[in-house]
Amino acid sequence: MSIKSVLLVTPNGRCRCPEIAADTFDLTCMRSSFPAFVLAILLASCGSDVAPFKTTAQGGRHYGGIFNWNETGTVRSIHPLGLTTIKAARVGSLVYQGLIRFDPRDLTIRPCLAERWEVDASGKVYTMHLRSDVLFHPDPLFPKGEGRPFTARDVEQCFLRLCTASPENQMFWLFQDRVLGAEAYHHATASGRLPGRLEGVQVIDDHTLRIELVAADPIFLQILAHHGCWIYPTELLAADPAHTMRAIGTGPFILRNAGDGGVLILERSPAYWGLDEHGNKLPFLDGVRVTFNPEKTEEVDAFLQGKLSMVMDPPVERLSQLSDTLEPGTGELRFHVQRVPGLSVQFYGFNDRKPPFDRLIVRRAIALAIDQRFLVDSVLQGAAVPAGHSVVPPALRPTGRALPDQSYDPRTAQRLLAEAGYPEGKGFPMVRLQVNNGGFGYIRIAEAVQGMLERNLGIGISISVLPADQHYELVDGGKAQFWRQGWVADYPDAENFLALFYGRNAVLDPGLPSTLNSTRYQNDRFDSLYQVARATSDPDERMRIMGLAEQQAMDDATVAPLYFERLIRLVQPWVMNMPVNAMDIRDLSTVWFDPALKPR
Repeated sequence: MSIKSVLLVTPNGRCRCPEIAADTFDLTCMRSSFPAFVLAILLASCGSDVAPFKTTAQGGRHYGGIFNWNETGTVRSIHPLGLTTIKAARVGSLVYQGLIRFDPRDLTIRPCLAERWEVDASGKVYTMHLRSDVLFHPDPLFPKGEGRPFTARDVEQCFLRLCTASPENQMFWLFQDRVLGAEAYHHATASGRLPGRLEGVQVIDDHTLRIELVAADPIFLQILAHHGCWIYPTELLAADPAHTMRAIGTGPFILRNAGDGGVLILERSPAYWGLDEHGNKLPFLDGVRVTFNPEKTEEVDAFLQGKLSMVMDPPVERLSQLSDTLEPGTGELRFHVQRVPGLSVQFYGFNDRKPPFDRLIVRRAIALAIDQRFLVDSVLQGAAVPAGHSVVPPALRPTGRALPDQSYDPRTAQRLLAEAGYPEGKGFPMVRLQVNNGGFGYIRIAEAVQGMLERNLGIGISISVLPADQHYELVDGGKAQFWRQGWVADYPDAENFLALFYGRNAVLDPGLPSTLNSTRYQNDRFDSLYQVARATSDPDERMRIMGLAEQQAMDDATVAPLYFERLIRLVQPWVMNMPVNAMDIRDLSTVWFDPALKPR
């Protein structure tokens, strides 16, 4: 599919943009208040950042411009409680906010909708003081279509919903065993009852909220910064109980169009409360445009032509081509390359409820036959770090602390497979390895692993490549046999990665999806260690116990770790104030375009 900067508007008011896979989106859902000049710019920016730089702000910054980026997978919903993919989180972060946020420069905790807070001497009671100058985005749900003030009652209602048992709510684990009364509330709603309130959440007044925990929790503020704790108005749930792409938040951008698989258009929120360090009203950008071209190579081509503002994780085969950031002949800067060790892991999951992976000895043999170093150095060209016998990234471990390296041992793998009754792979059933398209080297990695298992163990595997939404539907539904999975930190703590193996996060009913603990792993010792670690306030002791829990999960070989990713981002030279971080949090509220570096 070629990338073109041609805009065709049909008589029925639909825009056809040839670079978009679904190539149409409906303009009728855009509100009448949408400024005509912004709409024209957003539509004309099919493949362009071009927009007028209307005003010079304090500190030499500028207002104006449309930020364009592409996602290779679809985004079905950005509702906070059902948001389970990083691509959806990236879009949702433009619209929604929580009480707390992560600083995109160093991932430290910063105030957001809560301007300050106090914690009592027990470490269990948090008093949150909320901003009084925040409005929800304008919407016909509100009187006169104007945005209404945000209050503590909205926070309470969102937290009640977070603790409500429903298929759409994938975020209860955030408050589970953590906020006082969360378990009782969830159990009551699962039984069809609706309690009047959540014991641990109390509204003091319009701008003060009290949260009481079961026990002191050293990372509770990080939990509040998680996207599952983003705040939306109660009117939204009443109007859209199915959690579709309708979105009303308090963030810097307003969602104006949600095209299924086509394009997302977001407009600058004129009533946004944020200011930068110079006192400039945020955001600087006129809007954001997100496309969904599944072809990564075409995405890079569009970026090199100046039609996209940034590219994340360029294809492995293009890395060498993109190493030169200067224009041949002129020496001008082509783009910035941003690299940082990511808080993310890639692994292969096993369905241990069905043969042949219902036997631990077989899972261990498969894991030991995979050469992680070759995958990192030769397939990914150094853009990752071998995971060894671990799923927790090195940056989240105590200095020098690592699990024993049991990552590659083909001789032991051959012996284990023979002990399982499959000497040299004889009699081993054909296995299907399922991966999704669009990711950084996913298919190339799968092909390399296919060769390793045949060479080292004498077994054959087939590779099934699916779109991301179909892939995760099968994985979460327990219908995949052997699959690729990854996890990017929701908050920078080892607990977030080990939550993937916590037994209470596994859905036991095989007919229902298990989104967080997709392997449905359950081990009493792991669960006990995980619970003790969560309740331990001493950081060193907490990490020690987390390490013991991880060792148990790895010894049970419910997954085969592969590698920890290094994030690679290409950014246009005119894009200012967009720091890179290990969680790929993108704060576009402070991004601005420098017209001196922007080609006309």
